[in-house]
Amino acid sequence: MEWPLVVLVGPTGVGKTALAVRLAERLGAEVVSADSRQVYRFLDIGTAKPTAEERRRAPHHLLDVVNPDRTMTLAEYQEMAYAAIDDVRSRGRLPLLVGGTGLYVTAVVEGWRMPRVAPDENLRQTLLQRVEREGAMALHAELARVDPLAAARIDARNVRRVIRALEVYLLTGRPFSSQLGRQKPPHRVLWLGLTMPRPALYERVDARIDRMLAEGWIAEVRDLLGRGCSGSEPAFSALGYREVVAHIRGELQLEKAVALIRRHTRRFIRHQGAWFRADDERIHWFDATQPHDNAIEALVTSALAAQGVECRRHAGAH
Repeated sequence: MEWPLVVLVGPTGVGKTALAVRLAERLGAEVVSADSRQVYRFLDIGTAKPTAEERRRAPHHLLDVVNPDRTMTLAEYQEMAYAAIDDVRSRGRLPLLVGGTGLYVTAVVEGWRMPRVAPDENLRQTLLQRVEREGAMALHAELARVDPLAAARIDARNVRRVIRALEVYLLTGRPFSSQLGRQKPPHRVLWLGLTMPRPALYERVDARIDRMLAEGWIAEVRDLLGRGCSGSEPAFSALGYREVVAHIRGELQLEKAVALIRRHTRRFIRHQGAWFRADDERIHWFDATQPHDNAIEALVTSALAAQGVECRRHAGAH
């Protein structure tokens, strides 16, 4: 039997969290996060994690799962997401998978099968040192020699994914790409997308960056460094964190750090747009600048009714 799963995607800063909370209240849903940086503990302000009030209004899953110095593999995330989805369903609630990390969403929805190879921190450090000495392109070229298919799929600039593919090959003796596959998960998926004109979105994220700084983002990063983080841990690849670290260490003036954060955020938004464009045919897009809650609720209710599922309207969080 296929079970209903509602997926809400869109670029960073477009308003997915606020919409998800409203939908959860109206439809009796619970949110399963598909954000690759909100899984980290202690990174709250800079990752725009749902507030305590938002979590009170709607249960959220897969936030604050690992410490900043730990790498969470895609396979680990997928396993936890499936467990969370099953847990939500077991209580008669509707699972709502929400996030802008396309890789996370696709792995769950399409049932990717991935190598269950535990990270080897010593090997990763060795590969990272090679990147520092030889550059990212050299490591990508090595991946192309041992696993051309994986190299063709992974951008050379995505150093962590290149390292992961090489790590799997070096630890198992088999190409990373040969260990991938798909198995159809028991989900009937309704895709929702939230978007807005790019200029308006850029203004919105610029304002959000300013708000994060006003709310204590720099103090949050100081606290992380005070906990023993060096600033090179996996969690610090979240947008803006490395720039804030550089500012704290006196390597960047705040104005320059903010300019870089804005530039990198806009680039990330373009990357997200390219990823989700591949799913345009199955995503029902809604303009965030226009009223959309009623139309989305009607769409979800209709889709679930077609599967014989009744929404628990206005169930509220518990």
